[in-house]
Amino acid sequence: FSCVSKKFTMAVTAGKKKKDSGINPKISLVMKSGKYTLGYKTTLKSLRGGKSKLILIASNCPPLRKSELEYYAMLSKTMVHHYAGTNIDLGTACGRYYRIGVLSITDAGDSDILKTEAD
Repeated sequence: FSCVSKKFTMAVTAGKKKKDSGINPKISLVMKSGKYTLGYKTTLKSLRGGKSKLILIASNCPPLRKSELEYYAMLSKTMVHHYAGTNIDLGTACGRYYRIGVLSITDAGDSDILKTEAD
């Protein structure tokens, strides 16, 4: 029985590692050295004010909210990245213990996240 449970736990953890692993270190560098806002309301404020450079939207963000964010981003000429993980994964990538549906980056700091997203 212990052999079966060991295989099961390995299978569960193996599937979770592929979610945007390339962008996670860049997000953590932005958290340390850049300027950002977390959450839907503050992201909309920064988009309306034209301060955002890039927004990251979690994969399980509601469709109406996602389309509204994309619309405001298009008006303010802001880049949009659809984060492959859920809001729990985005919160973990930001170093927080809560869920984050939307992240707006106003200043990347030492991170090269804006250059890699432009490509």
